[in-house]
Parts: sequence; C-alpha cells; structure tokens
Amino acid sequence: MPGFELFGDEEKKEVMDVLDTGVLFRYGFEQARKGKWKARSFEEKLCRFTGAEYAHLCSSGTAALSIALAACGIGAGDEVIIPPFTFVATFEAVLNSGAVPVFGEIDETLCLNPDRLDSVVTEKTKAVIPVHMCGAMAQIDKIKKFCAEKKLILIEDACQAIGGFFKGKHLGRFGKMGCLSFDAVKTITCGEGGGIITDDHDLYLKASQYADHGHDYSGGPDRGADGHPIMGANYRISELNAAVGVAQLGKLNKIIKIQQNNKKIIKEALSGISDIRFRQIPDPDGDSASFLSFFLPDETRAKKVIKALGKNGVDACFYWYDNNWHYFRKWDHLKSMKSAAPLCAQFAETKPDYKNISLPESDSVMKKTISMLIKLSWIDSEIEKRINGIKNAVNS
Repeated sequence: MPGFELFGDEEKKEVMDVLDTGVLFRYGFEQARKGKWKARSFEEKLCRFTGAEYAHLCSSGTAALSIALAACGIGAGDEVIIPPFTFVATFEAVLNSGAVPVFGEIDETLCLNPDRLDSVVTEKTKAVIPVHMCGAMAQIDKIKKFCAEKKLILIEDACQAIGGFFKGKHLGRFGKMGCLSFDAVKTITCGEGGGIITDDHDLYLKASQYADHGHDYSGGPDRGADGHPIMGANYRISELNAAVGVAQLGKLNKIIKIQQNNKKIIKEALSGISDIRFRQIPDPDGDSASFLSFFLPDETRAKKVIKALGKNGVDACFYWYDNNWHYFRKWDHLKSMKSAAPLCAQFAETKPDYKNISLPESDSVMKKTISMLIKLSWIDSEIEKRINGIKNAVNS
C-alpha cells in the first residue's frame, strides 16, 4: 500500500486509450469514444472481484458514503451510529445528509464493538456504519445480526479495506451498501475516486441517479432528454481516473499477496516481544494487510515507542490517539460545529454534546495503539532493517 508504488505500463496504456479518444466524460459520446468505456469496465471488474451484483463508481470515498446514505433514504433527523476511529469523511457524509452522527465504542479490532451498540440506540436511530479500519474487518457478522434485530440499515465503510474479506465474502457486501475509496494513497488508486457496491438493484439505480443529478439515462445519446426521477448531485468519476483504476484493479491480487507476505514477516519477528500485543482480526485470512497494528501496555509506553521509532528510521508509523484526522479527540471542528453552511435549527437543538462526548473504552484502546503502513516496494534488506529498528525502539 499504496497502489501507486506499482504504477507501470498498464496504467499508461489505459490512460492513453482515453486520451486517444479525447472523451473524458463517462457518459455519452458513443462514436467518438471508439468503444472505450473505462468507468463501465472498472465497475464490471469490481463486481467480479467483490462478488457484488452491482457497482457504481464515483468521485471519492466521501461521495460514495453520501450516495449510499441518500440511496438508503437516510436524512434529516435520523441518527447514524459510527465509530470514533475513522477518517473525518464518515461523519462529514452523515452531517451533509442532514442526519446526526452518534458515536459507539470500539474494541481491539479497532472497529465498532457490537456489544456496545445497544447503549447508543434511540428511537431516532436509522443506520449503523461500521468502518473496516486499516485494511481489516470489524466483527461484521455480529454487527449485521444486531442491525437485523433492531431493524436498522447497515452501510459499510470499506474505504480502507478493498481486497479484504470476512469468511470468503468481500467487505462491503454484508449490509445494504458498501463504500470504497480509490484515492491517492489507497491500496489501489485512481488518483481520486470511490465506489459503492450492492446486491440490491433498486438501491443501485438510486445510487447511479443520485450521483449524476438524477439522470435516468432514458434519453439515449441526448442527456437533455433524460428523465429526473430524483434530485441528485454531481459525484461522477472521469474516464481518466477510471482508466487508472482499471489497471490497478488488475493488480489487486498481487498487491494483497505482497502486503500479506511483508506483514507476516514483520509480525512474526515481533511476536516474541513481551510488550507488544497485536490487533484482533476476526478473520486473519481475510486481512488485506495494509497495516500492522499493535498495542503497547499503556499510553506512556506507546508515546515513548512512537518517538523512538522515528529516531530509529522506522517511518510510516501512526499514533492515532494524537492524530488530527482519524480519531474524534482532535476533531475540534466537529465539537464546535464549525461549518461553512449553517446547520438546520432542528439539528442545532438536538445534536449530541460533541464537546463533552465520553468514550472511555475507545480511549483505552487508542492510547496504546500504533499502526505501521505495509509498503509494496520494500526489498528484503529494507524489511530486515525495519524489524531491527522496531526492536531497538521498543527496547530503548
């Protein structure tokens, strides 16, 4: 990770296909594009890889979340349970739908704890969005069962988990819809891009329409003759971005294999260190292995080790508890509700007190967690050097 480490002739060929036609728009221009439909091709390949019945590409993972929320009918006044350890896009998408993000505790999977969901459910709760963080899965079977019992909509944020599976089923396929990201630093990249996957034809149609101003594509070559069954927005992906993704998706199995191998070597080398415990992964065989996450005994030890890792030349390590973008503790813009556009009065009156939110179990986990990015370009000597650096950091 990320996929750009393996850019090559395949990506160049797909991009040149688009540039040779001059058609960068994903719809129409049938004669000019000479049979080259990169977004369609990517969607078809994505269905085959994930096993989903339908896939729709869009401009980003954030857009995918917004599309899924809209397609599932989630909006003003609805409460949506999300984890406090995620990228800010998860709560941004919920807010932009008009719904209210409500935080549930995480556990040592680094994902939502299914045993704590009941404590944050109210009569306004409509959906749960588990986030498969750092390439591995939540306890998605238990979360799915909970949602079924409570009649809640399950939408999976699998933006960090392309290529991840749980018991043979691709992440993102356990709920009504799954959301994926192909941004610049994801396991496979389009530069900018995202997608939704679903087995529900009606939701797929709504997603496709919502992502393109409500177009139903009934007008043939004339987009101006299309119908507008619903209102929508512009979350389209371009053919150039999709072209890069077509080539990258063809490399995904290779990427996952490299990540799994590199992670296994490092994990085995560290397994004898008494201070280190590894993240719980509900199905290790389905881990996309984009990160190696481990726990130190406490916050003091974790902060000492993260500093020592840098001094020992071990880069791409993250202490999420102090991270501005991935853990709620530093989301001051959410806590103070700093928004460019005024929020509706009803939301302002009923929103949770984000400034004083208390998530002690999540804090306990994140205080001791360090995650290391697993790179594709490492050679054996670099992995060995990294292992020695980690051991020096932990033992310093």
